[in-house]
Amino acid sequence: MFAKLASTLLVASAFIAGTIAKPVPRELAARGFTSFNHWGGLSSFDNFDNFYGVDNFDSSVHFSQTVETTQTLVCHTQAVEIIQQRLLVLQEMAKRIITEQICEVETQTVVFEQFHASLGLFSSDLHRTSGHSVGFDSSIASHFGSICNTDGSLTTSDLGFSGTDLGAHTVVVGGSNWNDATSPASVAAASGAANVAISSLH
Repeated sequence: MFAKLASTLLVASAFIAGTIAKPVPRELAARGFTSFNHWGGLSSFDNFDNFYGVDNFDSSVHFSQTVETTQTLVCHTQAVEIIQQRLLVLQEMAKRIITEQICEVETQTVVFEQFHASLGLFSSDLHRTSGHSVGFDSSIASHFGSICNTDGSLTTSDLGFSGTDLGAHTVVVGGSNWNDATSPASVAAASGAANVAISSLH
């Protein structure tokens, strides 16, 4: 699913233009960090930096991973179309949340870019180049059922966590075919083929 998201990077031009138009505070510019709190004078950006931190836009800088050892999961291969279906559901739900619960297009754009960049970090996990275990945060994932009310409408309650909590309850799924000797090359080849497929369309 998220390969399809590459095409949506075109919306980043609006964000870039806005960043150029709005000077970064001097104390932040010197360190290379951009604060989005009340960015552009928009109240929908209030407290934006509180989630990951002003110096941690995509969650990559301040990330502490603790692997849970109390539960064991093993992968079971399903038909790839089944996986694609479910990932497409997540993709469209992300679009729904962004467009239904944010009215300012500037905030929609920055929130999407943050989401896209943070999710993109999983690629280096899959390549085993990030130094992180390949897994998911079970505590955060457990809130999946809290996104919608029983009538299908989106919830608005605080789920009780922030971006800095990411990784604190990591579950590593076993059973993959990863081989330290051969998988780095085969995964790189698979990634390269996917990138060629993307670039050939745009």
